[in-house]
Amino acid sequence: MTTWIIVGIIVLLILWVISMYNKLVQLKVKVDNSWSDIRVFLKKRFDLIPNLVNTVKGYAAHESEVFEKVTQARNAAVAVPPGDVQGSAQANQQLGGALRGLLAIAENYPDLKANQNFLELQQSLQTIETDLGNSRRYYNATVRDYNTAIQQFPGVIIAGMMQFAPKEFYELEDPNEAKNVEVKF
Repeated sequence: MTTWIIVGIIVLLILWVISMYNKLVQLKVKVDNSWSDIRVFLKKRFDLIPNLVNTVKGYAAHESEVFEKVTQARNAAVAVPPGDVQGSAQANQQLGGALRGLLAIAENYPDLKANQNFLELQQSLQTIETDLGNSRRYYNATVRDYNTAIQQFPGVIIAGMMQFAPKEFYELEDPNEAKNVEVKF
């Protein structure tokens, strides 16, 4: 009888370890998936920027310094390695500032503000910025859940044995950068 109790305890312990490991894997996959979602929205943003720059350039060709800043910021953001959360946050912070400068130029050109192509690009950018903000919040929530699970007992035991490392939050140096790019005219 004692042998069956010991075997039962060992089986329960093994099932618990498997269950805890699977939970940590599931949380890690959620973090990776939510980071992938951010990358998708950033790609959409990066693809939209050249069209926006070219549309504004047609009306304000003499504003070349602003166009160069936007282009350089976009290229720097695209060049960030896929897993570099903080690098991505910093590069996109600079890109957001450059975009605000580009959109500020449009204020000086009434014909540009009335251009249908510009209005459509402006609406697309607004949608992408909203989706990107939502994705950032979801990513940080999944990182919070994952980091909590690997740091709380008993998950910390399994996490340590299986080398689950904490993930970085998507944080911006300037809290104002968390706001959507202002694109209304």
